[in-house]
Amino acid sequence: MNDINIYIVLAAIAFMVWMLIRDRLRPGILLFSIVVIFICTGILTPKEALAGFSNKGMITVALLFLVSEGVRRSDCLGAIMSFIFPSKERSSLRKGLLYIMGVVASASAFLNNTPIVVIFIPHIKQWCRRVGLPIKKFLIPLSYAAILGGMCTLIGTSTNLVIHGLMLDAGYEGFSMFELGKVGGIIAIAGIAYIVLFGDKRLPGDTTPQSSQQLSNDNYHIVEAVIGPRFPGINKSWEEFDFKNHYQADIIQIRRAGSIIEDMHKIRFREGDTLVLSADEQFIPTWGDSSVFLLLSNDLDYTPKCPAPKKWFTLGLLLMMIIGATLGDTSYVKELFPTATLDMFFWACVVTVIMAFCNIFPPKKYTKFISWDILITIACALAISQAMTKSGLADWVASGMIGLAKEMPPIVILAILYVVTNIITELITNNAAAAFAFPIAMAAAEQLGVNEMPFFVAICIAASCSFSSPIGYQTNMIVQGIGGYTFKDFLRIGLPLNIIAFIISMIFIPIFWSF
Repeated sequence: MNDINIYIVLAAIAFMVWMLIRDRLRPGILLFSIVVIFICTGILTPKEALAGFSNKGMITVALLFLVSEGVRRSDCLGAIMSFIFPSKERSSLRKGLLYIMGVVASASAFLNNTPIVVIFIPHIKQWCRRVGLPIKKFLIPLSYAAILGGMCTLIGTSTNLVIHGLMLDAGYEGFSMFELGKVGGIIAIAGIAYIVLFGDKRLPGDTTPQSSQQLSNDNYHIVEAVIGPRFPGINKSWEEFDFKNHYQADIIQIRRAGSIIEDMHKIRFREGDTLVLSADEQFIPTWGDSSVFLLLSNDLDYTPKCPAPKKWFTLGLLLMMIIGATLGDTSYVKELFPTATLDMFFWACVVTVIMAFCNIFPPKKYTKFISWDILITIACALAISQAMTKSGLADWVASGMIGLAKEMPPIVILAILYVVTNIITELITNNAAAAFAFPIAMAAAEQLGVNEMPFFVAICIAASCSFSSPIGYQTNMIVQGIGGYTFKDFLRIGLPLNIIAFIISMIFIPIFWSF
């Protein structure tokens, strides 16, 4: 164990967390900078630093971005929603929350959470207008439902795939498709029940912020646009970036952190800002395929124009991927592909190629549909995780945790690790939090002489449970801008949900995965 290396890694991670909280750099470039520091100091070799880019879990995440884009373009989920949502005659707030959260949680168990939220927001806004219910009661539950559903399967969130990939690299078997659902499913059911029963009182009920400007030209209408990571005006002021010239639309209002910016000329654009625009009806079709904006929505009933056969074909491909990954180890399926490893990676590859050749998503534009910053963040987080192990920092932190809980059962260490991971994920990113906690979990289990699986499951759940803050999870950031929520709104509804998830995890993780 090299004490100097421990201090270097610890100082670098502390600096990284501070910079992430201040939001001065994109997570990908910031984590990459930390990895470069470790290369320069000899803590990591170039091969070790780049190993994360070939991690199977990380590549699977990239493929699932394309699968999710194919599902979004086909609007197969939108077609299902039109049959599932309650009609005006039989709608109520609780019934609406139950329907929406149930459908979203089920869908997000198998698709990337961000596209799910982007797909559902316009449909939910239209439904709320139709039945006369306040949209602010539904957008935070929409984001939470996506998070809750994602905890139930291996592919439901990139966090689970990151830990799965780290387990495989460390020589463990990894998770099966529905293994995490043993606890994640219980948390999802309890979380949905909590929102349905108490959401009316704990969620704000006033309308979302609206502009008072009236549009005189019938050819123009209000569009809400959430700024994405590839928006060219990020960190530029109103004067420095000519929005009108770029997008042929006028900015009426800018919302940030649940508030309306009073003097738009004095601020700089940031990722996650919600712009209220005056635009023509071609704005969304023109910019909807770009990654400049995370979300575009308006008051018009716009849905992707996709033939019905393609919708159901896309849904069939999605079911094939899920069933194939679930039954991949059975002898019957192995007979079809005797030389292949029929895991999630295999089926994601197959479905992605079929979608590309069938033009379900435009194959010439496929790079636009992948969130490269998330992938770089994951790969660099895996390298930083390796640096924590090599330097001895992971063993040092694990020893400290065990020392604080002398002669206490392993469940105490599990609880400490869960709480620390959960706090970190609320402050920075879920993938980074999971990757940093993994070597500590592995070292703690080794020093205690117990099974590692309870610790790996705990950090998967804790890293996903970002309910108390809008900054820890991208879907929270999206609905914050559209709904005009404040940080306090997330804390009020989300903190009890964090506590519920923690209690359920501490009860059931040791039951399903004994120490």
